[in-house]
Amino acid sequence: MTAALVVNSGSSSFKYQLIELDGERELASGLVERIGESTGAWKHTNALTGESSSNDSASVPDHAAGFQAMIDAFAKVGPSFDDHPPSVVGHRVVHGGTAFDAATIVTDEVERQIDALSSLAPLHNPANLEGIRAAKQVFSGVPHVAVFDTAFHQTMPPHAYTYAIPAELAEQHQIRRYGMHGTSHKYVSEQAAVFLDRPLSELKTIVLHLGNGASAAAIDGGRSIETSMGLTPLEGLVMGTRSGDLDPAVLIHLHREAGMSFDDLDTMLNKQSGLLGLTGNGDMRDVQAAAIDGDETAEAALAVYRHRIRRYVGAYTAQLGGLDAVVFTAGVGENNALLRRRVLAGLEHLGIEIDNDRNELHAKDARIISTDSSRVAVLVIPTNEELEIARQSAAVAL
Repeated sequence: MTAALVVNSGSSSFKYQLIELDGERELASGLVERIGESTGAWKHTNALTGESSSNDSASVPDHAAGFQAMIDAFAKVGPSFDDHPPSVVGHRVVHGGTAFDAATIVTDEVERQIDALSSLAPLHNPANLEGIRAAKQVFSGVPHVAVFDTAFHQTMPPHAYTYAIPAELAEQHQIRRYGMHGTSHKYVSEQAAVFLDRPLSELKTIVLHLGNGASAAAIDGGRSIETSMGLTPLEGLVMGTRSGDLDPAVLIHLHREAGMSFDDLDTMLNKQSGLLGLTGNGDMRDVQAAAIDGDETAEAALAVYRHRIRRYVGAYTAQLGGLDAVVFTAGVGENNALLRRRVLAGLEHLGIEIDNDRNELHAKDARIISTDSSRVAVLVIPTNEELEIARQSAAVAL
């Protein structure tokens, strides 16, 4: 039996999942958080037994100690690493630039390149790298693989990823569209082909990954040809706390007229905008509940949110030259029936027809929510980035 340990490391926390590769079965999952604070915390669940345990006053001074806490949790709650030793450790890395278009075994040179790309993802790559280095200390006898969020979108043609700024400046500073959520877009688009029982190579698909972070992707025959996130995860759709698309002159105006520094602007765009900026609350569930209760500010914010998605659906249908499927995924996309219905309402001219009863059905499995007569299949497919990382890690390392 072979297993993959999948790690998603942040600056003060990391999530993990142990996956049996032969049957693609989750064995355990957990979270270590408050790393580096006076007291850390961890939670671990044995997926085989359903047993869970947590510790809210653990000593977790750094990521290496966090991995030791994880090992202790496996020993306490199970399943045992003796019975399910990881054959490979797969790491989510946000930004791979143009250097990485596929999952890659981590070497010293790969670590150096991930570090060098930190200027493109300063909130993510350093934390991803710290997790890799700590995990390599604890699991020194198995291969470690970096799976990049940007890799799937490296198939975009130049006209899709190029910004119209001075070419020499763009080349010097690696400025272009890279896109994010690539593991999710890849997994979900492939699952759509399986669900529809159609060759992936024949499908023209729009995937809407809607969570606290959100992105759209146009996928033609399994290849990303366009995506909404750009140089960073900031561009594109309205998100929980990120603005998405914005006239760049807004920043110049705020710098001149409001005296905002570049750090102020960075914080505003990434942490104070989106639904949070429009309503004071960045949680879609709360905003929608307020709108249902008659809050006009909340409803106006949701109208902006929906309008942005619809704009991308129309644009990507044109870019694809037709459309076979629209897929909703991630927390908001999978669970918000009202949003799905209102996003796609009135798009019958594009061949999209929603079946309201199917759309309202709550289920954890992949499902179709369009009518039988709809020319375009509309699907809800739960994403599984951990499984996709495990698959890619095993493919290059085992």
